[in-house]
Amino acid sequence: MIAILILICVQMVSRWLGTSFPGAANYAGYCMAASIFFALAYALNHGAHIRVTLILSGLGRSRKLAEIWCYGFSAILITFFFYAAFERNHQSQKFNFLSQGQDEMPLWIPELSMTIGAGILAIALWDHVIRLLFTSYAGIEDLPPEERTE
Repeated sequence: MIAILILICVQMVSRWLGTSFPGAANYAGYCMAASIFFALAYALNHGAHIRVTLILSGLGRSRKLAEIWCYGFSAILITFFFYAAFERNHQSQKFNFLSQGQDEMPLWIPELSMTIGAGILAIALWDHVIRLLFTSYAGIEDLPPEERTE
């Protein structure tokens, strides 16, 4: 997010000076995508992802089984996404794909943040699946710290 702020400020200054900063909008977009993918695992661990707690609480004894299924399915899905992102990143580097903007940046560089973020999210989801299999706690914070009673 700080990189986006810096890019916007540099673009403003370059306009005031009468010069151009080619690719600034593209770089800001790459930084935005990176900030989103890098935040996925953190958001998961802090309960920011959508969870249907109303349905889960109504399941009673079957809740643990439903959570294992949901986290397991999500972990498998994001693992396939990580593999596809990794392959896309590898192909972009191998075939030297370039952005279509004025800067012609190699696309494997901004795609790397997607691959790393998806990998970290996959690890976090598999961690929650394994935790649920051996304990009854997924490691997700349902409530803010001040409302928890432990």
